[in-house]
Amino acid sequence: MLRIGLTGGIAAGKSVVARHLAERGAVVVDHDVLAREVVGPGTVGLEEVVEAFGESVLAPDGSLDRAALGRVVFDDADARARLEGILHPEIRRIAAEREAQAGAADDRAVVVHDIPLLLETGQADHFHLLVVVHAPAEQRVARLVDGRGMDEKSARARVAAQASDDERLAVADVTLDGSGTEDELRGRVDELWSRLEREVDEESAAAAARA
Repeated sequence: MLRIGLTGGIAAGKSVVARHLAERGAVVVDHDVLAREVVGPGTVGLEEVVEAFGESVLAPDGSLDRAALGRVVFDDADARARLEGILHPEIRRIAAEREAQAGAADDRAVVVHDIPLLLETGQADHFHLLVVVHAPAEQRVARLVDGRGMDEKSARARVAAQASDDERLAVADVTLDGSGTEDELRGRVDELWSRLEREVDEESAAAAARA
């Protein structure tokens, strides 16, 4: 099994990369999806979030109001740290379970952990290979404004809240240029997939030789 960490700044193209890796045969563990699962209705995670931040973060139906929670924690480092202390251990537990299931089903599996805040959560050295999708910050701001309807101030705040481009690039084993078209980015993913297949073949041959 080959374990890949995938990250990138908001609007860099990471979602395109994750989707295409899944199309090529990777098992993608989306940590954003897990973050929603761990605070779903009836979960211990949701109870802990409400205990920490109050019932104002709940929607009328009793589910988590993510927008309300975001307003509470976005500009408050201490509140954000409390939230991360609730969410991250459970996210990592479930991610490890999904990875183990993939490895048990296929010892040649390529498991991609799609983690937007991979650096910020101290996971840069947890994978066989760290893939960073990169596009310049100004271009990402423009994508958020033009493609997602954000106002420029909010877009710049979202970009600034993450690790810098230099910090991500410094730890990358592989950098995928997301500044072009989606088709160009998918082509770069195809090139990466060929490399991953070779590495899986080499690891399988080495394991067979050791047996």
